[in-house]
Amino acid sequence: MNFSLNEFLISISNTLDAIEADLFGVPTNHSKRIAYIAARVGHRLMIRSEGIFDLAALSLMHDNGATMKILDDKLNYSIKVKIAISESRKEHCLIGENNLRHFPFLTNPIDVIKYHHENYDGSGFFGLKEDEIPLFSQIIHLADSLDLNFDLNHISKDVIVKYIASNRQIKFSTPISDIVLNLLEERNFWDDLNDVNINMALANQITSFSNALSYKKIRELTKTLSRIIDAKSIFTRRHSTGLSNRMLKMSQFYHFDVTTKYKLLITTDLHDLGKLSISNAILDKPGNLTADEFEVIKKHPIVTKECLQDLKGFEDIARWAGNHHEKLDGSGYPNLLTAADLDFSSRLVTCLDIYQALREKRPYRNAMNHNNAIKILYHMGEKGQIDLQIIDDIDRVFSKPVKSALHI
Repeated sequence: MNFSLNEFLISISNTLDAIEADLFGVPTNHSKRIAYIAARVGHRLMIRSEGIFDLAALSLMHDNGATMKILDDKLNYSIKVKIAISESRKEHCLIGENNLRHFPFLTNPIDVIKYHHENYDGSGFFGLKEDEIPLFSQIIHLADSLDLNFDLNHISKDVIVKYIASNRQIKFSTPISDIVLNLLEERNFWDDLNDVNINMALANQITSFSNALSYKKIRELTKTLSRIIDAKSIFTRRHSTGLSNRMLKMSQFYHFDVTTKYKLLITTDLHDLGKLSISNAILDKPGNLTADEFEVIKKHPIVTKECLQDLKGFEDIARWAGNHHEKLDGSGYPNLLTAADLDFSSRLVTCLDIYQALREKRPYRNAMNHNNAIKILYHMGEKGQIDLQIIDDIDRVFSKPVKSALHI
């Protein structure tokens, strides 16, 4: 399949910005502004288009490991936030670098994410200094520092100039500092950073690249996103991964062809993408949700579908993921679809998602065993909400313990 890396990158950036906005309080479009500034610097340095693409890609994904610290199940959200904000950026740099090992970069960049918080004078986490720090890391570090420390949509140019000048040869190299200082003199630079303009401005800086990737190869990318999605909440740390494991078993049971199997695995990887835009105060709430809170929850399949539907070749994936809370009798959400609207794959994802959720611990209940979970599914099936034949099949496949080490 001719897979657009540019489109996929924008979907990733929207995802990661949603995490950072909730967890760290940074403004929306954070990673896009980093990518735009980095690309502008890259052009001034006469970096080739393939390198500009990789620089922008790394900028968009620079904090992909930020929420993936392993937390004890007993930690409450306030403690989680405290740890996340004060967490070792060294650790998230290492996690982030590892996460991107399968991304199809064009120039084989090495250790850019690992070292993107290094200071030019050697005072960073790893002690690298000057030219020991990869050039792309240096560029991203300056751009990231500006957007984290200032509201670039509402800040005096003089404040930025003073900040860069005071950190020249300390945090940032003189050549990169001078390039950014020069960019600050351009009116269109400031206009492009505006939330209204940033998407088009970034697109104009990057050459479009597509790779001929199979769905199996694309799955290597979505498994990383799956881990990021699961890390959003301490109660769903293994949900998408567990659901994909079970989908593999069901795909084997149904003898799906290779394309269908991997499209369904990608669907289960990404089905809860929209939950990244929901506050953990709701996701981790131990009691019943209010009506308003549930309305917020009901929007996450819409966000998921919107993030995926413009990716060429993801039409089925976007539909199946967007339908994973719909019911055959029209009682689901967000679109109140009925049996006539829901194909077999949508029904399968829904049934399996419910089963997987019941088998997991939640803030309001303990994990259920297979028998109790399947009873609830049959009850829903008898009410006409979900597919009874699929429930029979799930019962048959998972009535015995499933090995955790599945090759997916």
